[in-house]
Amino acid sequence: MQRIEQIKTLCTLVAPRIPAAIAAYEEKLAGRLRIALQTGDDERLRQEITLFASKIDVDEELSRLQTHLVEMKQALVKGGTVGKRLDFLMQELHREANTLGSKSVDAEVSRASMEIKLLIEQMREQIQLGVVLRKLMGNARKQ
Repeated sequence: MQRIEQIKTLCTLVAPRIPAAIAAYEEKLAGRLRIALQTGDDERLRQEITLFASKIDVDEELSRLQTHLVEMKQALVKGGTVGKRLDFLMQELHREANTLGSKSVDAEVSRASMEIKLLIEQMREQIQLGVVLRKLMGNARKQ
């Protein structure tokens, strides 16, 4: 649960940085577009706009990270056999953290993405250990 809260905190810290990162990237893009317009290179103009559109919006990733974290907490509180569900949620969390990092145009967002991935790996290790221990305990009871 502690790592879930750490990831939530990182997501909360990243969200306010996004508008400034977008503004800085927009400024950089404006310079590139001026050059592309001067040369009349329509293809480059389309490429720059496409790149910008794909880079700027990480709101979806942050939202999905939060949703998956809520699902994890619910599964942990519910208890029982949740190993596969938690493993699936780890995959989803990792996918969103990767996308967040790859879309990042801000060093602090990239750093947060790496930290989130480390926390996810630590949780994954705990889940795998729990599954192994549960199997060992089940086998010991059978004997």
